[in-house]
Amino acid sequence: MTPSAVAAIDCGTNSTRLLVADAGGQQLTRLMRITRLGQGVDSRNRLAPEAIARTVAVLREFRESMDAFAVDRTRMVATSAVRDAENGAAFVEAATAAVGVAPEVLSGSEEGELAYRGASADLSPFEGDTLVVDIGGGSTEITLGRGDTVTSVSLQLGCVRLTERCLTSDPPTPEEVAATRVVIEQALDSAQEALPELSALLPARRLVGLAGTVSTLAALKLGIAAYDQERLHHAAISRQEVHDMCEQLAALSARERKDLVGMVPGREDVILGGALILDMVVALAGVPEVIASEHDILDGIALSLR
Repeated sequence: MTPSAVAAIDCGTNSTRLLVADAGGQQLTRLMRITRLGQGVDSRNRLAPEAIARTVAVLREFRESMDAFAVDRTRMVATSAVRDAENGAAFVEAATAAVGVAPEVLSGSEEGELAYRGASADLSPFEGDTLVVDIGGGSTEITLGRGDTVTSVSLQLGCVRLTERCLTSDPPTPEEVAATRVVIEQALDSAQEALPELSALLPARRLVGLAGTVSTLAALKLGIAAYDQERLHHAAISRQEVHDMCEQLAALSARERKDLVGMVPGREDVILGGALILDMVVALAGVPEVIASEHDILDGIALSLR
């Protein structure tokens, strides 16, 4: 039993995740389950009963892990799917009963800033702009750190949302892929209007990518069959490699993608949407590579409890 352990829970659109850390910030356990809480939210603006049930079942599992580590402080957050859904309160009530703590429904900017805090905590010092892109299932947050100032913009783009809206064939048609790129381009134009600094980045700049899409692309590049946080954390994926993986994934059916070494089960049907977002963000940033970070919003939440 570990005293003074803290727990961070992230109820995302595609996955539900848990981080338990000790009083010194040392990771005790990190769990991820694909629950697809945001199933159909883009078209119906409601959380499906079966999606709530899947997620709450995982939260009960997480509660057992938290009890095993004698967690005494917990912060649980919910993001795009719950904030967009008309019946988000139903999930909040069920999640509270399962965990014993009410989930905070974060705004997009709050989500981006927490993710930036987690991702930047162990980055090397850098004299220039640090961009963090967090590609979720329902939304994407782009956060800019310049000196002591951190600003974030949230976009209605995500791997689940884009798949349900645009990439409906399996494999997708070239026309669907092209239409998806147009949707992403329009959203990135809006991002630059909301955060003009994105159009005037300093010459010294770096891009850090978070969440399942980036982690999976790094695993595909490295050929890592089983999750290996140490190898994936801060792995670099070149701009050309991101683009080439988009081309490869677009040519494959979900079943064929599932067989790729490094594909995370449950992501094969939505990975292309997330990869296309990353491809276009890398181009917007004008950087030669993206740095994959396994430290993200969960770590930001845990830091907020210390």
